[in-house]
Amino acid sequence: MTRGSPRSRIRELRRQIRYHNDRYYRDDAPVIPDAEYDALFRELARLEEAHPELFDPDSPTQRVGAEPVESFGTVVRELPMLSLQNAFGEEELREFDARVRRHLESRGVAGGRGRKDPCAYTAEVKIDGLAVELTYEKGSFVRGATRGDGVRGEDVTANLKTIPDVPLAIPRNSSAGPVPEVLDVRGEIFMDRDDFAGLNRGRERLGEAAFANPRNAAAGSVRQLDPRVTASRRLRLWVYGIGRIDPGASVPPPFGPFLFATHRDVLDRLHAWGFPVNRGGTRGSLDIEGVIAFYQEVEAGKDSLPYEIDGIVVKVDELAVQRELGEVARSPRWAIAAKFSPDRAETTVEEIVVSVGRTGTITPVAILSPVTVRGVKVRRATLHNQDNVDAKDIRVGDRVVIQRAGDVIPEVVESLSAKRGAPGRGSPFRIPDRCPICGSAVTRAAGEAAHRCTGTDCVARRKESLRHFVSKNAMDIDGLGPKVLSALVDEGLVAEPADLYRLEREPLAGLDRLGAKSADNLVRAVERSRTPTLGRFLFALGIPHVGEHLSGVLARRFGTIGAIRAATPEELSAVHEVGPEVARSIRDYFESAEGRRTVDHLLENGTLAIRPEPPAEGVFAGKTFLFTGTLGLPRAKAKEIVRRGGGTVATAVSRRVDYLVAGENPGSKIAKAKEMGIRVISEREFLEGEFGGGA
Repeated sequence: MTRGSPRSRIRELRRQIRYHNDRYYRDDAPVIPDAEYDALFRELARLEEAHPELFDPDSPTQRVGAEPVESFGTVVRELPMLSLQNAFGEEELREFDARVRRHLESRGVAGGRGRKDPCAYTAEVKIDGLAVELTYEKGSFVRGATRGDGVRGEDVTANLKTIPDVPLAIPRNSSAGPVPEVLDVRGEIFMDRDDFAGLNRGRERLGEAAFANPRNAAAGSVRQLDPRVTASRRLRLWVYGIGRIDPGASVPPPFGPFLFATHRDVLDRLHAWGFPVNRGGTRGSLDIEGVIAFYQEVEAGKDSLPYEIDGIVVKVDELAVQRELGEVARSPRWAIAAKFSPDRAETTVEEIVVSVGRTGTITPVAILSPVTVRGVKVRRATLHNQDNVDAKDIRVGDRVVIQRAGDVIPEVVESLSAKRGAPGRGSPFRIPDRCPICGSAVTRAAGEAAHRCTGTDCVARRKESLRHFVSKNAMDIDGLGPKVLSALVDEGLVAEPADLYRLEREPLAGLDRLGAKSADNLVRAVERSRTPTLGRFLFALGIPHVGEHLSGVLARRFGTIGAIRAATPEELSAVHEVGPEVARSIRDYFESAEGRRTVDHLLENGTLAIRPEPPAEGVFAGKTFLFTGTLGLPRAKAKEIVRRGGGTVATAVSRRVDYLVAGENPGSKIAKAKEMGIRVISEREFLEGEFGGGA
């Protein structure tokens, strides 16, 4: 199976992973199992390691989660909530232990200090829920936020206050000890299996779509604009650690009451303060063989638990050792998530059909004899692309193994019929040469796995493009769900985005699933969307490779849609986060007949009044910084200072870097920076702003 050059495969993997990050973290609606996502992520990490010349600071391997949704306020945290690397099976747990020991030995920590094994671990069951951070000031709960992109999360304080497990105040009593001035507590919001089943039964009675799994139900319940909806759901909390802890002026150094030696000390204190800690699902003081035994024990009994888990989390217990180990990119070196094998079942492929996406991507889908996997009846499974179908030799009539892993769309793992050489199998499946929806030619570009419909007027593509245009992070037109949009297209009321702004109440009220009240609400929602910011408008257009963040960057750089439409590839590539491929994609869109028509119709006769993108404000606006060496403040804090000041942070030396901030033991980056004429400044100069106006 060929996948083209490393450059094209890396590009495709980054695109896929960004898409799946948004579906999982932002929409609470994943479309592939965790196992498949993990496989994509690992392949990308391996390719990037093998080809450092293709490094990109905005690669998903360098980032955590997804940008927060604008509907909620944004909380910026000083200490990021990092993502964990994954291990699959016992051997990879042993490899994690070996990496930890090698790193400690290189720093003189392991052995020779007369101390207990620095690699003693604490292991905890991994709840499949929504990560949150709770902030307490003087013992009172003042703010709650989702993980978001690690540094910036969504402010869901009002919703979290409705969850009984979330303490509104930390009790002050002698057994719990003093309460810090400021405390950030981190944990997972989740839903028990029985409560999840009851919620879905209620939704089905009301004709509403059922949630796919407890994780999606919990995440969707927390991310409600109306806290009363959150309060109506049976949500729970377990906490697993802390972020900031500020003892306050009344506690003199060395802050004895808050000098935790181990992770278990942290959990014990959180429990004493009244936070729900899963003590029954935690084991401490383990060597790696003890961790593996706990992993096996939990996996064997996971189905008997009242809540869903997808693995265990393993952490080095000593906090001083954690600090020695530090972090790499998006993950700490001292912790890992050991995932369980995905749940599987056998069934039969009754039919193979294809679906058509927004960009014309043709995806084969297996229609299955219904089979239940962990309580969910499965009828469809993705086959991804032609290469995957060929490699697994999946045909109609085959007996196959599917895996669900708790997510929305399962995948076909293997064909048992092909493996056993079963006689009388059906013919090999081939993606059709013509789009089954519009009849246009289907092509496959060199180096890409996907086949695509070339029909610019394909109804399926049109519907998916409209879904993107009206989505929450684009034009945010509430009430235009997939079924309503499909009906509007089928009835001939909407063929392109501009048609949405010509909708009238009477035809809408006559559609199935709407009625007069819904039609009124929809017309008002459309009207509210007529004044988008330039960044939102760009994102709504669905230009390939131009996501939400980059749309804002382009909007601030060029100022108007006219300037962006007229920009040359060279002018686009001069923007810090735009490479040649993205520049070419933007030019191709605005030069295409479809792109020109879409934008012209949205702008004609004042259909939309596009507002300028709010400028990036601050002393670092328009400047790019790179950090090297050991700094006096945490690296994450230094990066956030730049972002708050309107600047950007690079992770490698290039001509786009304006300043290199050098700490102790800076390494080879200084020489490279000086060769390129990049100004090198000290940490003090950076913090005090004494570096003047340019390199």
